[in-house]
Amino acid sequence: MNGSAFRKHTGLFIGVDGGGTGCRARIEDKEGRVLGTGIAGPAAVRLGIDRSLAAVESASRAAASEAGLPPDALSEMVAGVGLAGIGRKGVLEEMTAHPHPFRSVIYVNDANIACIGAHSGRDGGIVIVGTGSAGFAVVQGREVRVGGYGFPISDEGSGADLGLHAIRLALRANDGRALATSLTREVMARFDGDPFEVVAWMDRATATDYATLAPLVMRHADAGDPVGRRIVRDAAEQIDELVRRLIECGAPRIALLGGLASPMEPWLAPDVQRRLCPVEGDAVAGALHLARRAAVARPC
Repeated sequence: MNGSAFRKHTGLFIGVDGGGTGCRARIEDKEGRVLGTGIAGPAAVRLGIDRSLAAVESASRAAASEAGLPPDALSEMVAGVGLAGIGRKGVLEEMTAHPHPFRSVIYVNDANIACIGAHSGRDGGIVIVGTGSAGFAVVQGREVRVGGYGFPISDEGSGADLGLHAIRLALRANDGRALATSLTREVMARFDGDPFEVVAWMDRATATDYATLAPLVMRHADAGDPVGRRIVRDAAEQIDELVRRLIECGAPRIALLGGLASPMEPWLAPDVQRRLCPVEGDAVAGALHLARRAAVARPC
């Protein structure tokens, strides 16, 4: 799209999903046609507001470039931006006061746009099962949040939580205090069978590091390993609780999201599985929905 065409086409929107592993942006026109996409590095606000917003702008400019838009194109767009960690105290106010390249922008938590995208803007809830875990729903304009306060104090049933329990039980088994299985032996083998290597690893390990053990736990659980089954069964019960709580709060439908959503689903209780529905759109679609809604509410 050349500069002349851009000036004639003012109904452009941009949606951005900024998480802890990367940032994605997508530009669409008012008919919903995708014009360009862009990616950038991590944008979670725990990394710092300046770094977060720099990633948002970088992904957005990459999307504009792919769309063939002129350098100042973002200044004509309404943006919806979802960022991990924006719920921390004072963050939203600081971000709102920060300069941005868009015509206007609305910032929300990344769970918000994921929920909106999953249900195409209709009422519903999501339970995220990835490195962390959380429940979120929108019911008659009201937002409901359950869990998701961060590892290790929260995020039950998540990949990080699976990894933490695998480490704990592997150390117990290594001491002879608990059953040793193929799972516990494989976990200890990653540390050359030395508990103090585990301790040294723990001193610098993040939630993401713990979550790298989750596929190992799921594989052994699915193969019938008793320790793996115990860990995954307990995790599934935590996910069941998140789903049931959102339903109690009025969410008419629930979608399961995240890297562990598919492998965890067969372990969930039958009543919970019956309440799950397919995901209709991604988080960027949710951000674009917010941008369109903001444009209608505050036309320029």
